[in-house]
Amino acid sequence: MKTLLLLVLLAAPLGTFAQETTITVKKGDATSIAIKAFAGSDGPAVAKVVQNDLDLAGAFALTPAERASYLIGATVGGGSLQGTVTDRGGSVVLQKTYSGDARSTAHQFSDDIVETLTAQKGIANSRIAFVASRTGKKEIYTADYDGANLRQLTSDNVISVAPTLSPDGSKLAYTGYQSGYADIYLIDLASGARNRIIKFPGTNSGASFSPDGGRLACTLSKDGNPELYVLGANGAGARRLTQTRGVESSPTWGPGGSEIIYSSDERGGPQLYRISSGGGTGRLVPTGSSYSTEPSWSPDGKKVAFSMRQGGFAIAVLDLESGATRTVAQGEDPVWAPNSRHLIFSSGTSLILLDTAKGRSTPVVTGLGKVSEPTWSRSLR
Repeated sequence: MKTLLLLVLLAAPLGTFAQETTITVKKGDATSIAIKAFAGSDGPAVAKVVQNDLDLAGAFALTPAERASYLIGATVGGGSLQGTVTDRGGSVVLQKTYSGDARSTAHQFSDDIVETLTAQKGIANSRIAFVASRTGKKEIYTADYDGANLRQLTSDNVISVAPTLSPDGSKLAYTGYQSGYADIYLIDLASGARNRIIKFPGTNSGASFSPDGGRLACTLSKDGNPELYVLGANGAGARRLTQTRGVESSPTWGPGGSEIIYSSDERGGPQLYRISSGGGTGRLVPTGSSYSTEPSWSPDGKKVAFSMRQGGFAIAVLDLESGATRTVAQGEDPVWAPNSRHLIFSSGTSLILLDTAKGRSTPVVTGLGKVSEPTWSRSLR
């Protein structure tokens, strides 16, 4: 198989951060900012990362300094970044020193800029994982939210699918077939330690971490039919939630951890259902589609993104309060960012970052064969 290369699509190269560089933003309420040249040997590279982060955030317009509401500057070097944001009158609104590698400190600074100027959480310091077939087998990869810092996590040479990141991004559970059967494995991302934590007879698949990281929801067929179960994060204490004649899959937790939305074909085509994480009867979630699967419940609890059939596969977003569903893109496997504004989804050989407020799509990973099943840490590293 021909070796393919990773292409991380960042902002267009700037050479220098001249004030005439502009990012076109359609929303009239975008905050105008200017990025001054960052001092230090790593300054230009770090400035590119910050600019890309703020561009993808969708809340800013980069303008000449004389028209900007805020000026952003930094000094980078010696494993630290000293960042400053001043308003038009020269008052300091953010001044902070960050320690670590250049890219990590850039992401931290970007997120603090977003929160300071918009009162919303940033997403730059979050982590994603996904499945890719570059090696000829489905393996698990991790990366920064923008596709950088790519790492092939598994090299099992069998099927490795359905990754789920813990909310803090420190652990990853996935379904692997090393034993010849579908079992669930847990990897500590810092140490690389891996353990097979769920290995009942039959199928063990599709784990999803609870918002506090203390529980997993998954599909088990140990009692015959594939049903939804909740277990401890170490795989202990399996408790069955559903009892149907269909197949339950793709659990996604509500923000408080008290409810789960999942997909089931108990009525024919797959539909979404909502159930207490303590058990009970699943309630149909009307989506307006006869084929609804792969749900992702937004961290703010207000929306559910899911895959639907609309000719091919499409990404839809259901507003849980109004019941309205809108199609936002063509693709599969949507997953929400920690800010409940951005989605990442798969589209053939690409992972796409979608700003649902602006409708802007940005490829962040490609060149790894077919990519699928992205997962996103819910809190920031």
